[in-house]
Amino acid sequence: MPSPDSRRLHYDRIVITDVQPVVEGGAFPAKATVNEDIPVAATVFREGHDLIGVNAVLFDEAGDEVDRIRLVEPIAGTDRFVGTIRPTQVGRCSFVIEAWADLYATWEHAASLKVPAGVDVDLMLAEGLQLLSAAEQQRDRPVEHRAVLTDAITALGSAELPAAERLAAATTAQVGSAIAAHPLRELVSVSERMPLNVERELAGRAAWYEFFPRSEGAQQDEETGRWISGTFRTAAERLPAVADMGFDVIYLPPIHPIGEVNRKGPNNTLSPGPEDPGSPWAIGSRHGGHDAIHPDLGDFADFDDFVARANQLGLEVALDLALQAAPDHPWVKSHPEWFTTQLDGTIAYAENPPKKYQDIYPLNFDNDFVGLSREVLRIVELWIDHGVKIFRVDNPHTKPVRFWEWLIGTVNERHPDVIFLAEAFTRPPMMHALAKLGFQQSYTYFTWRNTREELEEYLTELRDDSGAFLRPNFFVNTPDILTEYLQFSGPAGFKIRAVLAATSSPLWGVYAGYELYEHVPRPGAEEYIDNEKYEYRPRDFDAAEAEGRSLAPYLRRLNAIRKEHPALGDLRNIRLHSADDESILVYSKRKDDDALIVVINLDPHATRETTVHLDLEELFPDAGSEGSAPTEFEVHDLLSEQTWSWSEHNYVRLDPRSEPAHILQVRSRP
Repeated sequence: MPSPDSRRLHYDRIVITDVQPVVEGGAFPAKATVNEDIPVAATVFREGHDLIGVNAVLFDEAGDEVDRIRLVEPIAGTDRFVGTIRPTQVGRCSFVIEAWADLYATWEHAASLKVPAGVDVDLMLAEGLQLLSAAEQQRDRPVEHRAVLTDAITALGSAELPAAERLAAATTAQVGSAIAAHPLRELVSVSERMPLNVERELAGRAAWYEFFPRSEGAQQDEETGRWISGTFRTAAERLPAVADMGFDVIYLPPIHPIGEVNRKGPNNTLSPGPEDPGSPWAIGSRHGGHDAIHPDLGDFADFDDFVARANQLGLEVALDLALQAAPDHPWVKSHPEWFTTQLDGTIAYAENPPKKYQDIYPLNFDNDFVGLSREVLRIVELWIDHGVKIFRVDNPHTKPVRFWEWLIGTVNERHPDVIFLAEAFTRPPMMHALAKLGFQQSYTYFTWRNTREELEEYLTELRDDSGAFLRPNFFVNTPDILTEYLQFSGPAGFKIRAVLAATSSPLWGVYAGYELYEHVPRPGAEEYIDNEKYEYRPRDFDAAEAEGRSLAPYLRRLNAIRKEHPALGDLRNIRLHSADDESILVYSKRKDDDALIVVINLDPHATRETTVHLDLEELFPDAGSEGSAPTEFEVHDLLSEQTWSWSEHNYVRLDPRSEPAHILQVRSRP
């Protein structure tokens, strides 16, 4: 008969299973941002009734231990242990779950039952004395803890004291804390080491602002009607206002030469005029391709100056990476194998049947995967050399997943601080695969989630189901997306969506014109009339703000609140609460002592009055160690600057015409 040690067994002495966060069994690292609280959990148990202790141990990129936190079992008998780790440095980190037989906890539990019942009293006290003596003699035991144990040992070993007093002296909270700091452990078992990729702050916390550089400073001749394009120099004049609103990233649509063949006209028409600029996503012309700059915008020196100015203002430049080509892109002649040739000898246009994009050829990786992949890497490296560290990737779901895994992996090995945002409004499995393989951020379905039920379900999904690998960037609008909600909700709707995005996700963004309440659609479409994708659209932001017609002050306040409150910087700390009115959404976020409650009226047309019901255990998770949760506490509205006394149940009235939301800071509690 073979020995139990003669083959590799799956389980260790203590069983550790269902470890989280783990992505695809550890094939891909779970995601983390510096100083983000990462929920960690595992199912841990052993035979019999002896108690166990469980830790999560975090290791840095070099494999050195940097943190060790105790996991707890919130619901007794479930064997599910949970806690949080907070990585403080960037790198390819890892963690393990470590379990052991907790000798002191097992003894304390047994002794607290037996000694009062008069069962094995002398034996239990003797065992306790032996355990505390062993703990006192540990080399790494701090002096103050050793003193606590010495006093307990003296009392426990005193035959002059009653058994109950001797036991009480050995089981005080001070003794328990001293032991817990350096527990007595046997049968130590360790899980497999799981990868955790910790990235810089902007990978997981940022406010994005998108504008078209050609529109900033564009001018139209009053006599001829001819447009003169804005440039990087004129666009740079807008950067201080963007930075003043508190945004972190300035995102530019493609800045490359635009195809002249089959160029689109206003509102996506097929009959452009000679002065129509065309869609920036129809990349490539006689002036060059993805490695060139549109001559109307300037040259590389101008672009470098733009990036430098943005950086001076605390902004990073994100550049669009759209892997497609106009019919007159240089690749069409130099590498026709990178496209799909149809039976009639023509190159296939991009399609989303029945739509056809006559100004764009999609790329085909199947004919020369290596050559095309290397060319894309060359282009990405070129823009990195010019100060671009963030790429918003257009339609990544139309390219092979293995290509993105290779490209992002290669780029991040050389440049760990480079960030990729996936613009993939597609099926969840594809979105999840892109996030798992390396995309640091992802567009989401948030734009189309409007009701309380839809939002609660989606926020829960992003927290629990995909939180380990997908970082949602909540854009409220894009050049392609003007939702029906924004079309008909008026200024209140713009406020509502901004509060939602800015407070429920650490990542959010707006496309220029949002602060001007632009809401007129092209008939029959969920996109803007006179779409900026196909024409110049200069805006007088300063005049609108001076006349009180701008949402800019509100966006400025929201971004300031985000920066002032670390609770809004994490994704998975969101907790849902309830309200009697189905149009009122309530959630809270907490990080250390920073706790916020967000209450939003989702109805942009009507005042709503209701009672909000708070889960105080979720709002005050540390109350268990200090007694019960407070019955009353003070909240301060960071939008209206009003202060109230709140409790578990609270009356709320929100008029969307004045202020549709509360962002409440929990300031004090008895």
